[in-house]
Amino acid sequence: MWHFRLWDVHDVAVFLSITLYMCYLAGAISIHSPQRSLTRSVQDDVFFSVDVTCSEVPTIQWTFMSGAVSRTIGTWQPGMYTNITVDYVSRVQSFDNGSMGLSDLRLQDAGYYVVTVTESAGSSKDAGFVLKVNEVLYEDLQYLSVSALALACLAGLLMLAMWLLDKAYRKIVAWRRRKQMPGVRGLTGSKDRESARP
Repeated sequence: MWHFRLWDVHDVAVFLSITLYMCYLAGAISIHSPQRSLTRSVQDDVFFSVDVTCSEVPTIQWTFMSGAVSRTIGTWQPGMYTNITVDYVSRVQSFDNGSMGLSDLRLQDAGYYVVTVTESAGSSKDAGFVLKVNEVLYEDLQYLSVSALALACLAGLLMLAMWLLDKAYRKIVAWRRRKQMPGVRGLTGSKDRESARP
């Protein structure tokens, strides 16, 4: 009976040890982020803010997902190495706490971003972010204003050309009329001569 009780105590001790170890593994990695949904405009910069705590030096990996597309942005270990993929190397800045900065946003950058933190023992934890990228409206307005200005200049040139053509046409018409009526000069000349007689 005493042997049975010792066996029970041993089982309980093993169970508690396994439970505590599992709790340790579960709590060994934590990812805190103040904001998981972000909205920016084209050509803006975005900062994916996270604070990773880990009992060991973690491996941090960021992945981009949108529809059927899934690609790794970069992987790094704080203070050890940083490996950013070619597509992002000029636009991504990595931070030791797991955060990531992405500059010069494009419309195709909109999607789902996942940070994965992995310990050397193999345990890992994920956190996801949603990024929405809006088109810059002032670029469209700038394009429209430049187009309107160009059209106004063109309309002004056409109006000037029409005015000059109309003026030239009136002069030509007046010249032809004078040319077709040669007797008008003779009549006016004879009237002048008659009025000059005493």
